[in-house]
Amino acid sequence: MKIHPIILLLGIGICTSAFAQKTGKTYKTDRYSSIYLPLGKISFADSIYSFSMGNPMPLEKFRNPIQSLHEPNYENYHTPNFLSIGCKGVLELAFTDNGFMNLPGNDLYIFEVGPSKESAKIEISTNGTDWTYAGTISGGKSILDLEDENIPTDVIYSFLRITDMEDLCRSKTAGADIDAVAAINSVIKLTINADVIFDVSEYKLKSSANKTLDSLASLIKKVDKATIVAEGHTDSDGSDRSNMKLSENRCLSVIDRLRAILGYEALYDYEVKAYGETKPKVVNDSKENKQINRRVEILVMPPNDYYKYIPKKKD
Repeated sequence: MKIHPIILLLGIGICTSAFAQKTGKTYKTDRYSSIYLPLGKISFADSIYSFSMGNPMPLEKFRNPIQSLHEPNYENYHTPNFLSIGCKGVLELAFTDNGFMNLPGNDLYIFEVGPSKESAKIEISTNGTDWTYAGTISGGKSILDLEDENIPTDVIYSFLRITDMEDLCRSKTAGADIDAVAAINSVIKLTINADVIFDVSEYKLKSSANKTLDSLASLIKKVDKATIVAEGHTDSDGSDRSNMKLSENRCLSVIDRLRAILGYEALYDYEVKAYGETKPKVVNDSKENKQINRRVEILVMPPNDYYKYIPKKKD
């Protein structure tokens, strides 16, 4: 008999004046438009993974790749606070404190600036090596819905590649002009080795687990309104049914402790997804590998009520 994953929706945080949301933030994209990021400033690419300047190149003052990181700060076409990647240039960015997923609604926004909106190919990756086509920005269209390219909905991506498509090569800002790259559907993933907080085959937290979960909560507090998903995983020892129940109970123990630390009136939704032994990270063929597979993964995602206001896509 096939054992299916267990998914539970738990209590929702209560909104009070003491817990007014601060994280979600709106950014201007042009004179008349804006984009809302539910996880705020943490949503931006924050590291240069690789950069190959195109040819012809822009003026030297527009060649600094650091200008493509973090929140947008574009002022005007003459101020060099953006990066021009040159004709056929390639820019690879990393999201080091968050990732992004194909979730409902639009998933990515490329702040391509300046008076000319050059076309660029966008690819995404989980590891910076294997790349998947995610769409094209062109003619001022800088928003991407990963659903359009049938991107999997259960994978977290941490890298993004922008390749200029040679629209405007004879210019002082040759190539696509990148001010920032934002993950609209931003996700923070935190992994706990189950052996650190649980005894073997148990779901009651060790007394030593408090320090680990306190540290975890301090990271979650960077976002003051979100959905917190606990995903439980076991090794292959024991029956499918018992492993599924163990992973569920371990998730509930972690969530109960996090709710106590974060505050019962905080603006968090909670979900539990128990997978048992169905999603191993490595093959369960050694003591070391089984320890890797025994884990609880915490995902910090946009709050559930954010998705209530997303227009449904037309067929």
